[in-house]
Amino acid sequence: QVQLVESGGGLVQAGGSLRLSCAASGRTISTGIMGWFRQAPGKERECVAAISWVARNTYYADSVKDRFTISRDNAKNTVYLQMNRLKPEDTAVYSCAAVYGTSRIPTNDGAYSYWGKGTLVTVSS
Repeated sequence: QVQLVESGGGLVQAGGSLRLSCAASGRTISTGIMGWFRQAPGKERECVAAISWVARNTYYADSVKDRFTISRDNAKNTVYLQMNRLKPEDTAVYSCAAVYGTSRIPTNDGAYSYWGKGTLVTVSS
């Protein structure tokens, strides 16, 4: 079993930055694909970023490219999402997810086996 715990959410003004963290326990993240998803009220959950255990292999949704950066610290068993130039439309619950046994990054939430409870990000205009 893998336990994922997110932190770092909060209230920020438009144009500001936040860094989300996802601390994993129970299994190393170094062999898994880690993803960040978000779900805004009334909308479907979407994958905003993901990182593979294969070096330098990442995915970003078009809506966050050049603003968000996903990274991993295998020694700390933690994945990060640096969010810059935040917009009100980035407001959502952000969740961390993990999947093992594949090298290709999936972007559909059904492909991920383990989930955190999420952290709320609110961007005010």
